[in-house]
Amino acid sequence: MPMMTAMAKTKLEADYTFEAAAGARGLGPVCGIDEAGRGPWAGPVIAAAVILRSDDIPPGLADSKTLSKARREALLARLNEVAVIGVGRAEVEEIDRLNILAATMLAMARAVADLALAPGHALVDGNRAPELPCGLETLVKGDGRCLSIAAASIVAKVTRDREMAALAERFPGFGWERNAGYGTAEHQVGLARLGPNEMHRRSFAPIRKLLDSGLSA
Repeated sequence: MPMMTAMAKTKLEADYTFEAAAGARGLGPVCGIDEAGRGPWAGPVIAAAVILRSDDIPPGLADSKTLSKARREALLARLNEVAVIGVGRAEVEEIDRLNILAATMLAMARAVADLALAPGHALVDGNRAPELPCGLETLVKGDGRCLSIAAASIVAKVTRDREMAALAERFPGFGWERNAGYGTAEHQVGLARLGPNEMHRRSFAPIRKLLDSGLSA
């Protein structure tokens, strides 16, 4: 029993195993896919697809949530130099019309379409995947297990964080430059004072409740 406990507590690190296995089956190029922004109350959902070069993988790639902002920014700069990157998005209107899951799948498909090099295989974070013109497999917690997905998580998060900071200048008072649109206390105070605006996801229960109560910008 102690041995099992120790093994359970061992921290897994992302590696290139999944990409190498797909490549060995002749399925390359292999891209990793991840998203940022499923949970926030405001702003688009952003997805990224990344094809890494096996001989030039930036050290330190990991789940974006485990990295500092400065480290994410530095890794993105390096990825822009050595990787093939595609970015896709689904707008607030699409999130409200389709639902957040379908909008996320749409953003992922758009990210793959944005790649300059067509992938032969895709590794997708989570347990759901979009329809793609190539083979794919899903990996639960893939951003912590697979380097290509970790890279995609970094690209998606930095891209979305930058966009939310820009939106914060257009729509001040919600703290989006700090909370990226998540339902933090600061965001809730802003909503109570200013009401929802065009960048808020009206299909999300907290925003819908405010609108039903008659509060709007």
